[in-house]
Amino acid sequence: MKYYIISGEASGDLHGSNLIKELYKQDASANIRCWGGDLMQAAGATLVKHYRELAFMGFVEVIKNLPTILSNIKFCKEDILAFNPDVIVLIDYPGFNLRIAEWGKQKGFKIVYYISPQVWAWKENRVKKMKQCIDKMLVILPFEKDYYKNKWNWDVEYVGHPLVEVVEESRLKAEAVRRKEEGQDLLPQTLNLKPSIALLPGSRKQEITKKLPIMLEVAKSFPDYQFVVAKAPGQEDEFYTPFLSAYNNVSAVRNDTYNLLMQSKAALVTSGTATLETALFAVPEVVCYKAGTLSYEIGKRLVNVKFISLVNLIMDKLVVKELIQQDLTTKNLVTELNELLNNKVRQQQLQEDYVSLKNILSAGGHASSAAAKSIYALIKP
Repeated sequence: MKYYIISGEASGDLHGSNLIKELYKQDASANIRCWGGDLMQAAGATLVKHYRELAFMGFVEVIKNLPTILSNIKFCKEDILAFNPDVIVLIDYPGFNLRIAEWGKQKGFKIVYYISPQVWAWKENRVKKMKQCIDKMLVILPFEKDYYKNKWNWDVEYVGHPLVEVVEESRLKAEAVRRKEEGQDLLPQTLNLKPSIALLPGSRKQEITKKLPIMLEVAKSFPDYQFVVAKAPGQEDEFYTPFLSAYNNVSAVRNDTYNLLMQSKAALVTSGTATLETALFAVPEVVCYKAGTLSYEIGKRLVNVKFISLVNLIMDKLVVKELIQQDLTTKNLVTELNELLNNKVRQQQLQEDYVSLKNILSAGGHASSAAAKSIYALIKP
């Protein structure tokens, strides 16, 4: 069977790659074409366009790049028609993918949406059209199944969260390496002279430029720690050099974020999927968010959520501290990091909440496998 998969971000590339691996288990002769990244390509799909060319952040930035976005949509439609897949699988990335879903349904294609747009947060009016053009919705957050059923009378399928399996696989690999190397550190030795603090500033240049300088200034207040920046796979080393050069207790790693988290005492993390990854590794964290002033002012009037981090949204309470916009200052980060490193009561409560979070997200089973089985069941002869 022929599968056309579209993701537009680093997290979508990760989950898409695991989905592709599971699709091949269901359908050994699968022919998979995708928009995504290196991981999806390595999993066996033919990569049409990399997410580096697709990721635009914020209302103003989207408007500025609208001609490029519209051109990409046009090209995508033409490529789908030429490939003529048995199913189009859309992974998150709603601004782009919902347009493809509506168009694809009109053209007679089967449409599966894996990882729901966050319509419960904003643009709820999208759901009526989504019901009309999506044949199967696969959700990964536990509250989404009830949301769609109770509010929209739409039966969607909860498959569990794919990050649970990703993190667990990383843990097992790390343990195997430790046993083989008799406890040697996994990060380069130069990074382990001091205990590590992980800095996860995001994947897009715009968000990194706004948040990383604030995060880095914290290093000056913690000379006994090594601050380690996780570089985004889509950004070149040269991009980071001007940010890092002024600090003597700051280093960086590439394609080693999970290893870094497993060895870190705490983390400063940009809002998004990384907040959940950090929690699943049981690392104390502070969530950081800062956008352009105009984009933020527009966004806060439209977004209807109590929290910005997935950890807090899923747990429906403030588990991890969120520093948003003007509150994201070096001073506030220093205060919160001190709490995470030195307050034993806070550390204990956080670990208990992390255990509860993992249990909730594991309830749906192995997400990638469940999603692949569901997709194949929809189209198999």
